[in-house]
Amino acid sequence: MIQINIASLNSELKQGLILLCEDYDFALSDTEGLQLFAEHTGENLVQVSLKGQSAVIRYHQKSHFFRGFSLLLEHLKESSADYAAAETPQFDELGAMFDVSQGNAVLRVSSVKAMLRRMAMMGMNMLMLYCEDSYTVEEEPYFGYMRGRYTEAELKECDDYAYLLGIEMIPCIQTLSHLIDVLKWPAFDNIKEDYETLFVGGDETYAFIEHLIRAAVKPFRTKRIHIGMDEAWHLGTGRYLAEHGLVPGERIMQEHLSRVMEIVRKLGLQPMMWSDMFLRQFGGGDYYKEQLDIPKDAASLVPPDIDMVYWDYYHEDEAFYDSRIQTHRLFGEPIFAGGVWTWVGFGANWGLTYATTHPALQSCKKNGIRRIFATIWGDNGTECNIWANLPGLQLFAEHGYAESFDEEKFRRRFAFCCGAVYKDFDDLRYLDEIPGCKPGNLEQVNASKYLLWQDPLMGLFDYHIKGLPLREHYQNLTSHFEKAMTRNGAYNEMFRFYMLLSKTLAAKAELGLCLTQAYRAGDREALKTLAAEAIPQAIEYAEQLRRCHKANWFIDNKTMGWDIMDMRYGSLLIRLHSAKEQVEAYLNGDENSLEELAEPRRSFNGKEGLVPYANWYGRIVSASRIAPEA
Repeated sequence: MIQINIASLNSELKQGLILLCEDYDFALSDTEGLQLFAEHTGENLVQVSLKGQSAVIRYHQKSHFFRGFSLLLEHLKESSADYAAAETPQFDELGAMFDVSQGNAVLRVSSVKAMLRRMAMMGMNMLMLYCEDSYTVEEEPYFGYMRGRYTEAELKECDDYAYLLGIEMIPCIQTLSHLIDVLKWPAFDNIKEDYETLFVGGDETYAFIEHLIRAAVKPFRTKRIHIGMDEAWHLGTGRYLAEHGLVPGERIMQEHLSRVMEIVRKLGLQPMMWSDMFLRQFGGGDYYKEQLDIPKDAASLVPPDIDMVYWDYYHEDEAFYDSRIQTHRLFGEPIFAGGVWTWVGFGANWGLTYATTHPALQSCKKNGIRRIFATIWGDNGTECNIWANLPGLQLFAEHGYAESFDEEKFRRRFAFCCGAVYKDFDDLRYLDEIPGCKPGNLEQVNASKYLLWQDPLMGLFDYHIKGLPLREHYQNLTSHFEKAMTRNGAYNEMFRFYMLLSKTLAAKAELGLCLTQAYRAGDREALKTLAAEAIPQAIEYAEQLRRCHKANWFIDNKTMGWDIMDMRYGSLLIRLHSAKEQVEAYLNGDENSLEELAEPRRSFNGKEGLVPYANWYGRIVSASRIAPEA
């Protein structure tokens, strides 16, 4: 084990290094080992030099020190030779945002800490936990009720930990829309515009928002806060319309933001917000419209003391980012938010992540954007394991320390910072990038999600997979993940989950097609075999998958929120059992037909080819509504 003498370091750097010892297998001493010196500098740089048994790290920000230390430690684990390295940080702020609300998965404090350790070694310096209702507001007992919300003490513990690693934690909340899990409670009927948006203008609304903001910032050192305000699709069309008539959306936004800013200023905070609701007003509702009709007084709509966050994970053309950055500068210097594409099911869409991130961050560097972060959303279930996102964080980190991206260094740094095999993580793309999908999966196909959850008898997606060798594809993936779960250390159990997912999909993906073909051909022997062997096998593998998924979830996330996944697995399992019963009843003569299999298989979306972005569980499992409002 490598021993580092840290006698010369200040107490904060020492405390940060202590947090990293176990994960990165080194020891600290005040008397023995390699002497480590740290030199804070006013220059924006990271410099590492090693000569004999002495090493010096020059750094500008505390996060740069940990980046430099990781470079040094990586070298020491490979060689005892002298070493020198220098990097120029491309951004003042290089962060990440994890969604802990929309997908029901609230990261445990231990998971946040583990993520912070990896981020520190990458050289990242900001973390936001996106909380729609996942934090405690003393005055609002129904806010986050039964949703695994964080206590003030838990968030303070995370903030204290992050501080030691040079990472600023910033509260990230919603103060306009995206509040469906809050406003469903009758306790909030007096402040709602509709089922997900707050009523603009009412005094009770702003008393509520002040409660939220005070609670959100209390656990943290920072004076910064993200107040959300994106995707308020129904702004001014509900109660506001009834009371005030038709008012342009930008004026309603201006009214609301003005009231919220009064609260923010009173509390001495530095806010940021998503920019889309202003730009949508000038693009006919389209945030990304090429030509926006921006009025001359548009800048007056946005107060000068709030930062606009330009979020974009859709474009592959650097010129588009160039143009949209300049548009944002009409409202002040923007912050850029890109995306790690893991929010449309179980897999990770690395093709789309890389295709959008490279041009976006190159544009940010070229245009002098100083603050960026990666968004990691949990839409509709957070079915992708949280640790699958690590290559995405490393991607942002490597862009953050080099003018030009170095693919080889990126992969090497991932292996060291995350202690994992890059190719195994990269192969998570093939859960969705299946036969019939174009290389790179830029169309956002999320086959693993809809092939797992779709009904075995109704097969709403069967039209799109006919003739594809999916059993063979997922069998090969199963074999690969079986190897991966033996060589990825802390992530072995994650790969056990992905192995079982692939195994279940190998058994189930073509099951509906096989049932339909046998039934329509009148092949009773084939139906008998499917009922006696294929369906029970799918049931067995699905149950193994559920148990593994639950074990992983309970380690990484708070338990509340798993109930939704249990319901999905329960539905899957009972429908497989029901399919077996119905086929057997038909074979025994107790049923004259199998009505679901007699129905023609039609295109799910009216198009040919694999279905892209089918991310709503309720639409995947049945043509009927699973509940009146689901």
